[in-house]
Amino acid sequence: MKDVARLAGVSTSTVSHVINQNRYVSESVTSRVKSAIEQLNYAPSALARSLKMNRTNTIGMLLTASNNPFYAEVVRGVERSCYELGYSLILCNTEGDFKRMDHSLETLLQKRVDGLLIMCTEAQGPSKAVFSRYPSVPTVMMDWSPFESAGDIIQDNSFLGGEIATRHLIDAGFTRIACIAGPQDKSPAQARYQGFLQAMKAASLNIHEEYIIFSDFEFSGGFDSMNKLLALPNPPDAIFAGNDAMAVGAYQAIYQKGMKVPDDISIIGYDDIALSSYMIPPLTTVHQPKDELGQQAVNQLIYRMDNPDAEPSVLVLTPKLVERQSVRKR
Repeated sequence: MKDVARLAGVSTSTVSHVINQNRYVSESVTSRVKSAIEQLNYAPSALARSLKMNRTNTIGMLLTASNNPFYAEVVRGVERSCYELGYSLILCNTEGDFKRMDHSLETLLQKRVDGLLIMCTEAQGPSKAVFSRYPSVPTVMMDWSPFESAGDIIQDNSFLGGEIATRHLIDAGFTRIACIAGPQDKSPAQARYQGFLQAMKAASLNIHEEYIIFSDFEFSGGFDSMNKLLALPNPPDAIFAGNDAMAVGAYQAIYQKGMKVPDDISIIGYDDIALSSYMIPPLTTVHQPKDELGQQAVNQLIYRMDNPDAEPSVLVLTPKLVERQSVRKR
């Protein structure tokens, strides 16, 4: 920067103002500075700037990704929001491994990220020793957080979503309704299942034990669970799948048995992933606002970075029914 200032015949602070556009500089001076920058092939040092400003304009995100497109769609919303607000995103996938989660968290904190977004499914949280070395890093938990945190939480109202999905099947005239629920050590899966139970009880419908299957939120889990339901002496005539990935797996199991959705069996999913509208027939589902989840998480994290003493908050997003053609009226 000193070389640029010397060549342009200005002060280093003027060069800084031109680069950062944080103060008015005349067009002629700006032109000289930009010309000097071009001649010297100068590139500002993000590291030097972060040391001076004590902020890296970088956000770290720790998540458990899988074949489920839900994660990719949430990350897309996070990345877009970061870009629009001038932040870079460093993404670490734990792949469900506790040791890898700890290592990834340590890596993000060592890189001095300004804040953390955490969306993990591990039953055990990160080592307290890691957080204790970086006590002031703002954190926002997204959707499902298996461990306690002093940070903010942004989540979907999964209980209401489970009720909405089940009520839709009941209103369509179904009584033999099965639930392919997600893993019950995950709070959204548990809440969706409880919403299912609440809707069934409110309608005074029997909840058959053999119609309840706990799976893993993956395509293969839905496929295996649907095969178990179809093998029953008296299979259900409607299914609430705890997420769209399992609903897609259920479609495949039904197809392989020579049956059709919704002629032989109706299905409703949860999440409204992009794939759901391209299924045959298109999948009726509960829309989870994934882009909004990502946007709100980034906005809340930046607010937390600017207001470290603000009280932690819990923001709950409202799901809504998306009717397509996988549920027929009886």
